[in-house]
Amino acid sequence: MPLSDCRQIDLPRITDQRGNLTFVEAGNHIPFDIKRVYYLYDVPGGSDRGEHAHRNLHQFVICMSGSFDLLLKDGTNERRFHLNRSYYGIYVCPMMWRYLDNFSSGAVCMVLASEKYDESDYIRDWDEYLAAV
Repeated sequence: MPLSDCRQIDLPRITDQRGNLTFVEAGNHIPFDIKRVYYLYDVPGGSDRGEHAHRNLHQFVICMSGSFDLLLKDGTNERRFHLNRSYYGIYVCPMMWRYLDNFSSGAVCMVLASEKYDESDYIRDWDEYLAAV
C-alpha cells in the first residue's frame, strides 16, 4: 500500500458546554474492524516508540491527551503527522514503518488495531523492512 493511503481521518464531534464527545465506529469511521485497543502513556521526555512495521495490521492512532508526532515511511517516502487533538486520528495501513516521538508531558496515544497481538506480524529491522517492500 502506498504512503498516500495513510491519512488523517476526522471523527464526529458533539460539542456541549458540559464537555465534548467523540466516537469511533469500526467500518464506518475507520476502514477496518477493531480487534484490539492499546495505549501509550508516561513516555519519558526525549523517548520514542515504534520503529517497526506490520505486515498485515491496520491501525488508527489517536492522541487522547497532550501531543506527539507520528512519522510514517514506505521505504521511499516519509510523512510526519503532528497529533494533538482527540477528535481526529491517523490511519496507518500495513507495511508502513512507524516512529513516534516528540511526546509532550502527559501525552496519551491510543491505537485501534485490526488484529490481536501477533509477534510474527512485526518487522523490527529496517533492512529487513526495505527488502520486504
